[in-house]
Amino acid sequence: MQKKALIVGISGVIGRALAEKLMHEGWQVYGLSRGRAAVPQGCTSLVADLTDAPVVSEALNAIKPDALFFSVWARQENESANIRVNRAMVRHVIDALGDRLLGAHVALITGLKHYLGPFEAYGQGVVPVTPFREEQGRQPVDNFYYAQEDELFAGAEKYGYRWSVHRPHTIIGYALGNAMNMGQTLAVYATLCRENGWPFIFPGSAEQWHGVSDVTSANLLAEQLLWAAHSPAAANQDFNAVNGDVFRWSWLWPRLAAYFGIAWQGYSSQIMPLEGRMQGAEAAWTAIANRYQLREPDISKLVSWWHTDADLGRPMEAFTDMSKSRKAGFSGYCSSLDAFTQLFDRLKQERIIPDAG
Repeated sequence: MQKKALIVGISGVIGRALAEKLMHEGWQVYGLSRGRAAVPQGCTSLVADLTDAPVVSEALNAIKPDALFFSVWARQENESANIRVNRAMVRHVIDALGDRLLGAHVALITGLKHYLGPFEAYGQGVVPVTPFREEQGRQPVDNFYYAQEDELFAGAEKYGYRWSVHRPHTIIGYALGNAMNMGQTLAVYATLCRENGWPFIFPGSAEQWHGVSDVTSANLLAEQLLWAAHSPAAANQDFNAVNGDVFRWSWLWPRLAAYFGIAWQGYSSQIMPLEGRMQGAEAAWTAIANRYQLREPDISKLVSWWHTDADLGRPMEAFTDMSKSRKAGFSGYCSSLDAFTQLFDRLKQERIIPDAG
């Protein structure tokens, strides 16, 4: 029988890549979201406010998934509110499905803030030694990732499903209207620089410019999620999820600039955040979109200046170890430079950025 998957957060950069991967493997895919963006073609869209338990229960009353994937969060004003809202969204879905999850696999995607701490306490505690390893455990701070994990674990005890937790680094993949999308943000930034003669300046910290880093292709993460849904070795385990290579931004930045045919500037003496420098870029982007007949003239639906600044502005080195999933049998790999350039190629094909220069 055809397997069924439910993706919570299907319209995001992770959810979209996972849906495409599952459908390619023959799964029937349902996507639960707020309905603000289109789901991938071929998926069945389910719409609900995840903070409203009765609404979620009604939306899921006819679904019995073989695998359930959580790739969802809603940013709040502080971490206390993040915990309250984001743990509730996970709990509402799990409780709505209830005993229909018996024997299923439930995967939760979080990220490196598991090791670094939440945004309001980002790196303020004792950051684990790099590369980050799953055995390093939780930091002694409030963190909505931990609250979501606790809901996952409690649901497994109550309803009899197996689980996995996946911790990607910065996701590189295709999705519109996504709050965390560095690759697309940098593509728009580079296009603005090329079309307006602006300098393509690295916006981050000295530590990120000179230190070792890694990223996660959305397609690579989808491979790991599918592997975990099948593999007995992945049952009830947590895994880092990165491409398998490492780089320094001082190496990668010039290569991104070369793709767009623009001059670049690296870190010199201070951080140069995009959120400040790109204020007022809306009109410039609209002009570019009109000139090249692009699909989306509203820059706010394409970029996340603040999130890219947060990733590239870290005052510490951040990269992860993949040994645990390698030993468990996952062998996926992706060149990080290829992840960026393949995304840029797709953005051109989809007429999100111009195919010029």
